[in-house]
Amino acid sequence: MRIRTPILPRKNPRHLSTLPTINLDNDINNCLQKTRFNEPQKLFHQTPIAGNIFSWNAMMKPNLGNGQTEHAQELFVEVSLKTRASWNTFLSSLNKSQNPEVVYKGFLEMGRVGFKPKESTISTLVSAVSETKFNVLVPQVHALVVCLGLNMSMFVGPVLMKWYSRMGDVEGLGRVFDEILVKNAACWNALVSGYMEVGYFKQARRVFDKMPERDIVSWTSLIDGYIRNKWVNKARSMFNKMNQKNVVSWTAMINGYVQNERFREALKLFVLMLRSDTRPNQFTFSNVLDACAGCSYLITGLQVHSCILKFGIPQDLVLSASLVDMYAKCRNIDAAFCVFESMQEKSLVSWNSLIGGYARQGLGRRALQEFDRMISTGINPSQVTMFNVLLACRGSGLVKEGERQFNSMDCKYGIQPGLEHYACMMEIYGKAGQLGKAETLIKGMILKFDVVLWAFRKIHGGTGKRSGVIEFRPSKEMKQRRNIAKQKALSQIESPVEVK
Repeated sequence: MRIRTPILPRKNPRHLSTLPTINLDNDINNCLQKTRFNEPQKLFHQTPIAGNIFSWNAMMKPNLGNGQTEHAQELFVEVSLKTRASWNTFLSSLNKSQNPEVVYKGFLEMGRVGFKPKESTISTLVSAVSETKFNVLVPQVHALVVCLGLNMSMFVGPVLMKWYSRMGDVEGLGRVFDEILVKNAACWNALVSGYMEVGYFKQARRVFDKMPERDIVSWTSLIDGYIRNKWVNKARSMFNKMNQKNVVSWTAMINGYVQNERFREALKLFVLMLRSDTRPNQFTFSNVLDACAGCSYLITGLQVHSCILKFGIPQDLVLSASLVDMYAKCRNIDAAFCVFESMQEKSLVSWNSLIGGYARQGLGRRALQEFDRMISTGINPSQVTMFNVLLACRGSGLVKEGERQFNSMDCKYGIQPGLEHYACMMEIYGKAGQLGKAETLIKGMILKFDVVLWAFRKIHGGTGKRSGVIEFRPSKEMKQRRNIAKQKALSQIESPVEVK
């Protein structure tokens, strides 16, 4: 969608007043601060003078903030005298509306009409396109900065460095850092984070040690990098050396323990955080609830829930989903259901937690009812959802329902069954004694199936009816047809998959 900027004047152009309309600007801004978005539009269009450039800029923000991109574009086209500031405001607001294609096309249009971008404009453009299909343009934007003679400032540099690190381009990362004339803490932090992102740990630590000034962000960047690369002990060592810690650094370290399933250490660290008089936020509590769920500590989870209410933490989507998951995994499904029903907006994660909670407690039919209710709301299931559904069928002995749900994964929801789905179906057939269907299922598999065979052995180890299934191996012809390569064998101790 191209930004239409007319070259010739319109029949009835809305020209800007050359006089400052302070009262109009103040009235518009007051309405925006009170989130009354319809009133400033009426006020603006009813005013005889069309307003100055500040009024136009103020009017674009509510439209873009509410996702009314086309309306904002039409409004912007009506401005007969555009400035570089108005273009920057327009592109910046478009970036907040999460429409990278329009941001990119708007940037091109800005150049066509003769406006030279500022450093902040470049930063906005890179931020908008770096996570999209337009990310291939970032090196070109980098070249444009050099060609236009713009300074590789503290605004542009860190954004470009972040993109280069995500693309694994270490050379580009270092080149941008060297081009920055005046380096502030944000530039140094971006270099540390970038090296951590690509796995250059020694270089990251070397840069960290050479930093002129280290702030909390510097320490947290290094800690977060260690955590993302599973070096939790090194992260904790750096964390202990911090003279000052804020909620972000505490939460990052707690999250590191949770991500590596060291739940008790996460809870102990949370206690230390409370003793340090650092106020937790919703992200902290979400991680602590995940730790309670991992340990199945219901009493601790109840205490954490009480802390959330005591601190007055707003229960957003993530925190509410963590509460549902904690209660479900601690086998208090009634409390999980109460929290779930209190959610104004229910996410797929919260649905998965509730359905999985019912399934693991042997309430398979209730789990299927909640699954049907989820589908009726228009939410599409994920692989986790379908595994919970099959788990419900397995626990309640619902063979036909399990078959129906398994077959619907690909044809109805476009979900490719994974190893865990096949293993669950094997257990459903195995418990029902339908070994012929189990063998047929294995022959139709397109994935590696060693773990599935182990699951089948576990169920029917003493029946003497499993030899045909156990001895089945893929032929060379089938391997070539389905592009199956031989995988490295793992012992039961080495295998990351635990079959129950």
